[in-house]
Amino acid sequence: MKRAKNQEALTDKLQRGGVPEARQLRKEAGDWLKQRRADAGLSQVDLAARLGLKYYTFISQVENGFSRVPTETMAAWATELGLEPAAFAKHLLLYYEPELHRLLFGAKK
Repeated sequence: MKRAKNQEALTDKLQRGGVPEARQLRKEAGDWLKQRRADAGLSQVDLAARLGLKYYTFISQVENGFSRVPTETMAAWATELGLEPAAFAKHLLLYYEPELHRLLFGAKK
């Protein structure tokens, strides 16, 4: 329920024209991802190992808004975080490509 409220708040913010810059949206996505990782009981090192990443610092970069989850690895991230891949990708699209998200899924009223 909390996630749905967060998504609605972000959608409302975008509709009002208060579109934060891409870096801020990536940071918000990173905060969301960090919480999902914590909910899964994983450290950055744990998640990196499960994803087959050589360096855990990539997880840190994503969570701090300096990078994005690559599209081709979203399903793996979702699986390791115990989330449904399509819903995971749809949620990240709200942060990474808000206009595309709006075009594909419409705006929630």
